[in-house]
Amino acid sequence: MRRNSSTRTSAPSDAGSGSGTIPPLLATAGRLNPFTFGLLGALGVLVALLIGSMVHQLATVLVYVGVALFLSLGLDPIVSFIEKKLPRAAAVTIVVVVVILAFAGVVLAIVPILIEQVRKLIESAPKMVEDIMASDFYTQLTDQFGSNFEEAAKGVLTFLQDPGNIGQIGGGLVAVGAGIAGGITGITIVLILTLYFMASLRGMKRLATRFVPAYQRPRFSELLEDVSGAVGRYVIGQVSLALINGILSLIFLSIIGAPLPALLALIAFIGSLIPLVGTLTGSIIISLTCLIESPTTALIAAIYYLVYMQIEAYVISPRIMSRAVAVPGAIVVIAAVGGGALGGILGALVAIPVAASVIIIVQKVVFPAQDRKTEAPAEAAPPAA
Repeated sequence: MRRNSSTRTSAPSDAGSGSGTIPPLLATAGRLNPFTFGLLGALGVLVALLIGSMVHQLATVLVYVGVALFLSLGLDPIVSFIEKKLPRAAAVTIVVVVVILAFAGVVLAIVPILIEQVRKLIESAPKMVEDIMASDFYTQLTDQFGSNFEEAAKGVLTFLQDPGNIGQIGGGLVAVGAGIAGGITGITIVLILTLYFMASLRGMKRLATRFVPAYQRPRFSELLEDVSGAVGRYVIGQVSLALINGILSLIFLSIIGAPLPALLALIAFIGSLIPLVGTLTGSIIISLTCLIESPTTALIAAIYYLVYMQIEAYVISPRIMSRAVAVPGAIVVIAAVGGGALGGILGALVAIPVAASVIIIVQKVVFPAQDRKTEAPAEAAPPAA
C-alpha cells in the first residue's frame, strides 16, 4: 500500500503538470544551440516575407473579389424582393440581365464619344494654335512680353505641326487607351464575379456557418443575415443617390448646352457613389468642363450643383439612408475619412457599411454579453500556507 501511494503521488511530477516543471516543448527549445535557433527564426521571417509578397502580388485580385462580394450583397435585396413572386433562379437571371444591359449601355454610350473627341482634338490642335496666334489676345501678350513669348508660341506651333510629334502624342494617347482598356477589363472581371457571388450567395453563407460550432450556428446565421442586409441596404441607398444625381445632371446639362452631357452625367453618377466628397468633386469637374462652352455655362452649372448638394445633404440623403443603414453622422465622417486614408476611393466606399456591420455586432453580441454579467466575479482565495 505504501509503495502504490508513492507511485501515484510521483506521477504528476513525471507528466510535467506540476507548478515547478517546464513544458516539454520549451525544454526542447532550451536545448537548441544558438545557430539552430537563429536559423529557425530566419526561416520564419522568410516565410512571412513570402506570404506578404504573395498578398502584394494578389492585391488587385483581392480587390476585385472584395468589390464583387460587396456588390453582390448590394444586389441580394433586389433578388430577394423579386424572389417573392418568382423562383430564385428566375430572380437571379432577371437581375443578371439588367446589370449586363446597363453595363453594356454605359460602355456603348461613353466609349465612342471619348474616341471621337480625342480624334477631333488631335486633328484640330494645329488649327487651334493658329487661331490663337491670330487673335487680339495673342497680339496683346506679344506686345507685353516681347519676342520671347512669340518664339515660345511658334515653337509650340512647330511641334504640333510636325507629324512625328503628333505620333508621339498619339503614343501617349495609346498608353492612356491601354489604361482605359485595363480598367474596362477589371470592371468586366468584377461584373462576372459579382454575378457568380450573387447566384451562390446563400450557399456561401451556409458554408461560412459550418465553420462555427453547431450550438452557435443559429445565432451566427442571424448575425450574418443582419450584417449582409445592412451592407445591401447601404449599396442600394448609395446607388439610388447616384442615379438621382446622374439623371438630373443629364437633363440639366442638356438644357444648358454643356459639352458632352452624357459623359458629364456619368461623372456625376460615379462621384455620387463616393461618400462625403464624391458629389463635390464631380461637381467641380463638371463646372470646369463647362468652361469649354462659356464662362456663363460654367457659372450656371456651379450654382446648380451648389443648390443640389444642399438638397441632397438635407433632404434626399437622410430620407434614403435612414432606411438603408442606421449609422450616426459622426461615425459616417470618421469611417469615410479613415477608409479613404487606408484604401482610397474604394476604402471610403466600403468604410460606412463596415462601420454599420461593427455597430450591429456590438449591439447584438458585445452589449448582451455585458448585460448578462450582473454579478462581480468572486475574488480568488489566497494560496494556502
